[in-house]
Amino acid sequence: MKFRIGYRTLKTALGTAASIMIAQYLGFGNFVSAGILTILCIQVTKKRSLQASWHRFLACIIAMIFSAIFFEGIMYHPLVIGLLLLFFIPTVVVAGAKEGVVSSSVIIMHIYSAGNVTSVLLLNELGIITIGIGVALIMNFYMPSVDNKLEEYQRDIERHFKKIFSEIAIYIKNNDSSWDGRELTETARLIEKAKALALLDVENNFLRDENLYYQYFRIREKQFEIIERVLPSITSIPRQVQQGTMVAEFVETLSKGINPGNTVLFHLEKLMRMKAEFENMELPKTREEFESRAALLHFVNEMEQFLLLKRSFKGLKTSHNGHEKEASGAT
Repeated sequence: MKFRIGYRTLKTALGTAASIMIAQYLGFGNFVSAGILTILCIQVTKKRSLQASWHRFLACIIAMIFSAIFFEGIMYHPLVIGLLLLFFIPTVVVAGAKEGVVSSSVIIMHIYSAGNVTSVLLLNELGIITIGIGVALIMNFYMPSVDNKLEEYQRDIERHFKKIFSEIAIYIKNNDSSWDGRELTETARLIEKAKALALLDVENNFLRDENLYYQYFRIREKQFEIIERVLPSITSIPRQVQQGTMVAEFVETLSKGINPGNTVLFHLEKLMRMKAEFENMELPKTREEFESRAALLHFVNEMEQFLLLKRSFKGLKTSHNGHEKEASGAT
């Protein structure tokens, strides 16, 4: 595995050092714990970091309250720690802050080690918590843009779709089965990675629950499911028929339309005209011709659903070769 220092690792290292130095400079006891909290609160996205920080802050406050009640109300003894945790952990879970159990347990040990609950001690612990969590939030405030990577995924997926449709057209027209289908597995992998990255981008923006890139990749995923569904019926066509040539030409046109700037409406209208022509043609004379035309009609109907999926997408802007292009109507 290649050794590398990631962006999150860099932020964790710098944030941990900063929080310890701040806590130590301000004269807080147990200042190293501020660094531990920073490590725990720096997450891969802003939203997750904020959630982790809130959970740990809430758990630490509950820990201070329980420590004061149990240690001062009963006694400072290891058995009391066990009794405290017996009630403390379920309380934190019910409060929705279970992620903070470990970090707040450190606060409990600090108070136990002090042997006496005082306002100075509680303020010290509160200061450590505030510094550790505050530094983590500051370090996670900036997240690098992933738009370029998302655009790269978009281009790669569109290129693979174009290749897949091109091979389908070749097979329908010439019954050529030399294609190895590599683009199918690669497309599935790209869509999953693109969706995951788009979700991270959503979690780095507090004011929106979903972004256009995620919607785009979800639509491509559904379109890809249609492609996978129709391939077996296409490859099992028993013979070449006139309708096959028409479908192949449509698929060739469709493959060229998988890029920003083309309208779905154009392809839908072309498809509707082709279906109308099918209906006006003579009925099949043999069983093989019937099966071939039925498979082709099934494929055409699935392509209609393929196009309707993309038509529902409100669009996104992508930059290709330095020029802005509207991708709302791309197939």
